[in-house]
Amino acid sequence: MDEIELPIDDNSTLDQSVDMQASKAIARRQHAPSGVLKRSAKACTRCRKRRTKCTGDPPYPCKTCRDAGHTCVYSETEKRVTVPESYLIELQTQARRGINARENRDRPSDLESISSPDIELEFTSTDNWVLGNSGQYHFIGNSSSTYIANRLNPTTENLDWHMYPHYEDSAWLRRPIDPEIPLLPPFDLAKRLYRAQHAYIGTIFSFLSDTAFYERLERVYAGSPDPDNRDECLIYCQILLVFAFGQMYSINQWVGHEGPPGFQYFKHALAFLPSVFEDGSILFIEVLSYVAYFMQTINRRDAAYVYIGIALRMAISLGLHQEVLDQEIDSETREHRRRIWWSAYSMERLLCVTSGHPITIQDEDIDLLPPSPIPGEDSHTACVLANYTELSRIHGIIGEKIYRKKQKSGPEISACTQHIMRRLSDWFERLPESMQLNRSDMSQAPHREVVSTYLHYYHCINMTARPILLYAVQRQLAASSQRPNTTRWEDGFSTEMVHVIDTAISAARSTALILNTAAKHNIVATYGFIDGEQAFSAALLLVMVNIAFPYKETNASAMDMALDVLQAMAEKGNRYIRACHSLLTKIKSSVKTKDSNLANNDEQVQVRDQVQSNNMFTESAIVAGLPNDQSRSFNLDFEGDPGLWAEVLDSIDIDMDRQWVESALLRGQPETANQL
Repeated sequence: MDEIELPIDDNSTLDQSVDMQASKAIARRQHAPSGVLKRSAKACTRCRKRRTKCTGDPPYPCKTCRDAGHTCVYSETEKRVTVPESYLIELQTQARRGINARENRDRPSDLESISSPDIELEFTSTDNWVLGNSGQYHFIGNSSSTYIANRLNPTTENLDWHMYPHYEDSAWLRRPIDPEIPLLPPFDLAKRLYRAQHAYIGTIFSFLSDTAFYERLERVYAGSPDPDNRDECLIYCQILLVFAFGQMYSINQWVGHEGPPGFQYFKHALAFLPSVFEDGSILFIEVLSYVAYFMQTINRRDAAYVYIGIALRMAISLGLHQEVLDQEIDSETREHRRRIWWSAYSMERLLCVTSGHPITIQDEDIDLLPPSPIPGEDSHTACVLANYTELSRIHGIIGEKIYRKKQKSGPEISACTQHIMRRLSDWFERLPESMQLNRSDMSQAPHREVVSTYLHYYHCINMTARPILLYAVQRQLAASSQRPNTTRWEDGFSTEMVHVIDTAISAARSTALILNTAAKHNIVATYGFIDGEQAFSAALLLVMVNIAFPYKETNASAMDMALDVLQAMAEKGNRYIRACHSLLTKIKSSVKTKDSNLANNDEQVQVRDQVQSNNMFTESAIVAGLPNDQSRSFNLDFEGDPGLWAEVLDSIDIDMDRQWVESALLRGQPETANQL
C-alpha cells in the first residue's frame, strides 16, 4: 500500500477527522463558573503577543479582541506526517460523515455562546503526542530533550524518533520457527568484541562478568544450542548481543546497507530469545536488558522501554530488589544479584527519564545494599558501579519530583530543586580520586567509564535546572522583543536561582568539553544513545542560552563544540542525531550574533564575568566540578516571591509554540526568516 505525505493544519477537516478517530479520548468539559475564563487550546496572535489568556474558539474571535475592537487572527501552523493511503481514505470518509452530521445540528446564533468551553481533549498538550506511521499515537514526556526541542522548533522539521529508525524494515522483529545459526567471528575477534562493549557499557552496567563471558563463549563455540533448552538459547542470545555491541562500538559508523554496525548479530540474537512468558531467571534479566539497550541505540525507543520494563519486573518477581535472607548463599552470589538489580535499575531510570516515561519502582520499595567490591576484584569496578548507581537514583528523583504529571506548588518545586542540587553536590564531593578526570594532561585519553559517569552527572544538573532556565529564556526573549539590549536576564531572580542557572550552563559547557576531548580519542559512541542524548541535551541548552542571554565567548565556543560533536555523529550515519543537529543549526543561524563588545562595555557584566572566571571552570580545563561555592547549602528563597516559582513550574510545560518562538528569534531579520 502506498504511503502519502500530507500537510496537517490545525483547523483542517482532516484534523477534525483525526479527533473523531480518537473520540474515546474526548471528555466533556464542565462549564466554568460565571466570570471565570478558560484558556483556549489555541491562542490568537494578539493574546499570544500580550502573554494573556485567550478564550477564543477558532475561527471565531476571542472575547478580548472583540471587546477591544481588534481583528482576531489565529496563526496557521502546519507540519507533515506520512500515513498509509488506506488510512487517509478512511479519514476522508469519516470527515464527510462528520460534516453531514454537523449540517443537521442547530448552530448557536450568539458568538458569546460559541466562545464558551465545551470540549476538552484528553491530550492536554499536543506536543506530548506524536503520530506514528501506523496512525498510533506515541507519548513523549516533558523531561525528554526531544519534547523541548520540538516546542522550541521554529521550523516544520520534526524530531519524532520513529521518523528516524536506523533500520526501516521491521521483518526482523518476527522470530523464525527454526532460528538460523549465524557465522561466528574468529575466537580472538570475539574476545576483542567483548572488551569493546565492556569499555562502553560493561563498566556502568554489570550484566556479564569476565569469568561468566569466557565460560559461555566456550560453550557457544563448542556447538549449536538446543532450541528446546531455554538456558542454552539465552546464552547463545547473550553472546550474539555482546558481539553486536562490540561491533557497534568498534566500527562506530555506518558501513554497507544492512543496518548499523552489529545489527546483523542483533537480528540473529533475537531469534534465540525465549518467550517472556517463560519462567524468569537472572540470566534472562541480563539478556532482556541487553536487548532493551540495543533497541534504544537503534532508536526503537518504545521497544526498549517495554523490554527494560519486563527485565526490571522479572527482577522484582525474583526478589532482586531485596536483600536475600538465605544464609547459605555465598557473598559473591549475593553481590552478583545486587549488581544485576542495580544495573537494570540504572538502565531503566535512564531510558524512562530521557523519554519522559514514569519509572517502574519507587526507591522506598527497594531494600538492597549498593554495589561493593568482590574479593580478588579491582575495587575500581565496584566504585564505578556504586557512583553511577547513585547518579541513577538522583536521575529518577528528577523525573519523579520535577517532571512528573501531578499537581505541584512553587514551594514544592523549589524544595525539590534544592534537595537534588544538594545531593549532586554531595555526590561530587565524595567522588574518589580514581574517578576524577585528569586535568594535568588533556592530551591523554580519559577512561571511558569516567567519561560516562561525568556525562551522567552533568546531565542530572541540566535536567534539574532546565525548568528554571527555560523560564529565564522565555522571559528574556519576551522582554528583549519589547526593549532590546536594556533588560538583564538576572533581574527579578534571587541570587540562588541565578546560581542554579549558572551551574546548568557550566555543566553544559563541561559536557561539550568532555565529549570534544573524547571524540579526539575516538571514544564517543556514534550509536551509543547515551552520548547522543547527552550531547543533544547540552547543545540544546547552550543554543537557548546563546539566543536569549548576552553574548559570552565561552558559551558560544561551547555551543559550537557541542554542535561539532553532533555533526560528527551525524556524518557517521546516525540519522536521528543528524535531524537534531539540523534543527539546532537552523535555530542558531536564525539569530543574529550579538556584538560581544556591547556586552563588554556593560560594567555589571564585566564584574559578573570576572566572578565567574574565578569560580567556574575555564575552557582550558577538560572538566571541573560545580562552581567552588556549590558545596554550600542551596537555601532557595521562594517565600519572598512564591509567584515566581509558580511561573517556573509552568515552564516545565512551557508554552512556546512555533509561531511565537519564530517571531521572537527572528525579530528584525526578515532575510533569515525567508530562508527558513
